[in-house]
Amino acid sequence: MQALEELDLAQVVSQATTEIYDTMIMADIHTDEPLSAPLNDFTRYVSGIVGLAGLCQGMLAIHAPEKVAMGITNDFLGMEVDSVDDDVKDAISELANMVGGSVKPVLSPNGKDIQLSLPSVFHGDYSVKYFTQAYWVIVPFTIQSGQFFVELQLRRND
Repeated sequence: MQALEELDLAQVVSQATTEIYDTMIMADIHTDEPLSAPLNDFTRYVSGIVGLAGLCQGMLAIHAPEKVAMGITNDFLGMEVDSVDDDVKDAISELANMVGGSVKPVLSPNGKDIQLSLPSVFHGDYSVKYFTQAYWVIVPFTIQSGQFFVELQLRRND
């Protein structure tokens, strides 16, 4: 495995997310510059989070304001939604799962050194804490319904 400090995590996240949007969801997406500071507090957001364990530990998360989460659901499932329901939560958690699955081979070329958890979803107002001594990146993406964020936090288990 390539050392975490040598990986361009923003590029890894950008490629994985854009590829999924281009091939699976088939909707326009634009990558913005990575954030310079972490996002900790979310108000009226939906987040899908996949844990990573093994050679590296951490998490990959999709954070979307409610309106954008409903737009992602429309893009993903081809159905209009007007509130955050189970379909919206499922779409956001599945997007996190797919992006996590696309990031995993970059972190573990043999596919066996890192395992992904089942996705979890959070909705409402909440905070996210960061690992100490971890590498992290938050990349904003813009779609027709607005902006969402893909976050990757990693630290190597040595």
